[in-house]
Amino acid sequence: MKLGNRIAGERSLLPAEKVHRPTTALIATMTFVMLLVAAAGLTLTNAAGVVTKGVHNRFVIELPAGISADLPKVVATVRSQSGVLSATPVPEAEMRSTLQRWLGDAAAAQDLPVPALVTVELRTGSQPGSLEAQIRREFPGATVIAETAELSPLLGSLHALQWLALLLVVLVAFATSAAVVLASRGALDTHRSTIEIMHGIGATDRQVTRLFERKIATDALIGALAGSLAAATGLLLVASIGAAFATELTGGAPLRKGDILLLAVAPIVEVILAILVARWAILKALRETL
Repeated sequence: MKLGNRIAGERSLLPAEKVHRPTTALIATMTFVMLLVAAAGLTLTNAAGVVTKGVHNRFVIELPAGISADLPKVVATVRSQSGVLSATPVPEAEMRSTLQRWLGDAAAAQDLPVPALVTVELRTGSQPGSLEAQIRREFPGATVIAETAELSPLLGSLHALQWLALLLVVLVAFATSAAVVLASRGALDTHRSTIEIMHGIGATDRQVTRLFERKIATDALIGALAGSLAAATGLLLVASIGAAFATELTGGAPLRKGDILLLAVAPIVEVILAILVARWAILKALRETL
């Protein structure tokens, strides 16, 4: 009872304020933006991982039109190598059908030279160097192309977007901290006369800080909760619309269980950060001005 009376007495020293104040709305907005950006970054990370894993052991052997007749020999040579899971020749009709998108009816002309392709998949851990050396030795003019090399621009863009998402999350955290500092200093200026009276009757800076800390903690908690609910609603809406496409693209759910746990923890970290920043800002201001 004594502890409850002391806390109630401390709270009564500051006038009651409405919950829906600018600080709460700002933290809710920052939380909403942070979670959406973080979810996008995690989705890109998962997509990049799936793409990299899918093509890491895949290669394409290209035979120029002049040696395309050696296609059966190339396929037999590749299949005889250890570590090869599959070697599949691409039919000429499929090649001409692909070229028709750009060349039109000219792609069907028999005098148009069309290279022969063989897609090769190796076992995990196999070294493609020996296969590549043998193909080039036995079939001069043949080219072995790693699919990862073909997709490197796409993977580079995905990694760049991941770092951009991380940077935006950090910037949002800094902006939230700055808003908390401004709110803390504004609260001190508003209640400066009350603080002077409290100091006059023997209250310490830490006791005064606790009063404002509780108010800012309440604002941060309510704001983070509101922003989290809004972000969760938005993510569920997006997921329900594009679930099939996202599953096909990433080979599973765009966000894994660990990603969801990380997103759930982020608002809690934001609230703790807001409390720590508020405590630092208020103590610093009290020591400088009072």
